[in-house]
Amino acid sequence: MAPDYRRTRIKMCGMTRPEDLIAACQLGVDAVGLVFYPPSPRSLTLALAEPLAALTTALTRRVALMVNPDAGFVREVIAATRADMLQFHGYESPEFCQQFGKPYIKALRVKDAGAVVELVSLHRDADLILLDAYVPGIPGGTGHIFDWSLVPDELAGKLMLAGGLKETNVSVAIEQIRPYAVDVSGGIETAPGIKSAQKMALFVQSVMSADQTVNEILA
Repeated sequence: MAPDYRRTRIKMCGMTRPEDLIAACQLGVDAVGLVFYPPSPRSLTLALAEPLAALTTALTRRVALMVNPDAGFVREVIAATRADMLQFHGYESPEFCQQFGKPYIKALRVKDAGAVVELVSLHRDADLILLDAYVPGIPGGTGHIFDWSLVPDELAGKLMLAGGLKETNVSVAIEQIRPYAVDVSGGIETAPGIKSAQKMALFVQSVMSADQTVNEILA
């Protein structure tokens, strides 16, 4: 019996413009991310996010990204965006993340292998674990790549890989780590929050090419 085809899921984060979100959906990405963290240049207000989220197609999940929010704000975001999934980038506890009745991604910043294993164990009930580069004082979207050798082998099945990904390196990441999903933001932009349709398309092509290579190896 032939093995199942392995497909890496794609999330494009930091959507701020209708045309970018529509382009992502037309490319068939699995999820788009809406950021609710005022220090970020990609941050949205609820008033801006509501009509933007409404443009998402049925096949693309809406992911709401927050950093150390209070529970009331999370509920406001869910109501405004009809978020399918939540993404927490701060020091939120497992109990906090689980209280909203939504699947969630817990982002962890990779500093060293021991810390990764400890934090992954703490958040074992998360639907996905996002690993991103550690930069002091910046919870995500740094554009930095971390040492992929620090990724625990047992995490691959629920790993969302982030950190400096773009069309020129995502294929190497997939072939080396074989994550469940990849998350891109700055790697498909011309400026913070301004996506490039060409870069978005090239990123998707690179992911598909890497998947084909991996599946040929596994066949």
